[in-house]
Amino acid sequence: MAMIVSSRQLFIDGDWRAPILNKRIPNINPSTENIIGDIPAATKEDVDLAVDAAKRAISRNNGRDWSAASGSLRARYLRAIAAKIKEKKNELGKLESIDCGKSLEEALADLDDVVACFEYYAGLAEGLDSKQKAPISLPMDTFKSYILKEPIGVVALITPWNYPFLMATWKIAPALAAGCAAILKPSKLASVTCLELGEICKEIGLPHGVLNIVTGLGHEAGASLASHPDVDKISFTGSSATGSKIMTTAAQLVKPVSLELGGKSPIVVFEDVDLDKVAEWTVFGCFFTNGQICSATSRLIVHESIAVEFVDKLVKWAENIKISDPLEEGCRLGPIVSEAHYKKVLNCISSAKSEGATILTGGRRPEHLKKGYFVEPTIITDVTTSMQIWREEVFGPVLAVKTFSTEEEAINLANDTHYGLGSAVMSNNLERCERLSKALQAGIVWINCAQPSFIQALWGGIKRSGFGRELGEWGLENYLSVKQVTRYTSDEPWGWYQSPSKL
Repeated sequence: MAMIVSSRQLFIDGDWRAPILNKRIPNINPSTENIIGDIPAATKEDVDLAVDAAKRAISRNNGRDWSAASGSLRARYLRAIAAKIKEKKNELGKLESIDCGKSLEEALADLDDVVACFEYYAGLAEGLDSKQKAPISLPMDTFKSYILKEPIGVVALITPWNYPFLMATWKIAPALAAGCAAILKPSKLASVTCLELGEICKEIGLPHGVLNIVTGLGHEAGASLASHPDVDKISFTGSSATGSKIMTTAAQLVKPVSLELGGKSPIVVFEDVDLDKVAEWTVFGCFFTNGQICSATSRLIVHESIAVEFVDKLVKWAENIKISDPLEEGCRLGPIVSEAHYKKVLNCISSAKSEGATILTGGRRPEHLKKGYFVEPTIITDVTTSMQIWREEVFGPVLAVKTFSTEEEAINLANDTHYGLGSAVMSNNLERCERLSKALQAGIVWINCAQPSFIQALWGGIKRSGFGRELGEWGLENYLSVKQVTRYTSDEPWGWYQSPSKL
């Protein structure tokens, strides 16, 4: 039986509001290609209302209702949100699965992380109270100085479709913990669970305007948010091209941004590993979440002495992955998120073949699935470093393979990219792993694993993968402004100028 997707409106100032221009966008289940509902399409007029609501939330009662309230008060709301999500977990998991195509099992695991993230930042919000007025050691005893940590203000949070609820939570939870008011703009391709968060906020009584949710097209809702003069900061996760546009827009107003962008992450496999164990990690690092992960370790760099045997094992692992409707038990690979992106992934594979690469396995729709945007896990060899498949992000279940003979060559191959988000090194030689963890140009290095993420550990990249860090204490700092307060404590005059009374 098909699930019913609630036809939500925009969530602005604590209530549901129809878009001013009454525009809506059809919602398509990528597994069936059927329309399962629609979402509201906000325009500039709606964004203006959302930003105004956030501004009022920040200043209401001189900030005592939210921005200047104690961290412990905000923590109570974050924990209430977490409890409601836990209560609705099964329903939300199914909605996430049919909306973006990830397996139900993975969607439910994401929701566990969502709950943990809200609870984690509730704890950090409480900790903020004790960190206020932290003293600064000064060389002069006639001055006393301390630090205040204050919310940045109104923040725009623009999030992607591969982890719709989880990526939104990575931004919402620390922003609210810091005392900011937020406008969330999820991807037009997967907004359903983010809209359900609006209903949760109503149910737990979150102060009006603290969180606003506007769905719609990037060039309308997203661009209006990024350029709005009353937005104090933008946090964006998505493509490098869009991130560059947002950064350019923000620069006109000297507005801070944090960007988590694309990637083309390497996984370096040395000759001393357990081949089966590492084969599974390699498959997981590239094909998890249907291959649609910005940090996907989609460039395999394997030692030449084990390359043939290792790649043969990879093919067997890849061909053993269960590809099915994401709601089906045991699904390990669901569909690509949309028809347009499905065509892009297939075009990347076709281009690789035309450039001379070899498609060892995959590269097409599974024979048993006649509908849906499914692509088999794909492994490509005979790749050169100039090929598009090696250099550009595919954002699909596609692994490109090259070999190396020396550690230096492996490092050079790994770092020869515009991106720098994730990286992985596989070796039983821990000294070698430590050397590579320093040499690899990336914000994240995994040793003998790929893709684990923990709320307590930072996340973010370098080079064209962006800047700024999410998660952990670094995620909270993203939304705080640090103020220095210094007091002169002496009863004596400063004495720099001669007093007029003594002339």
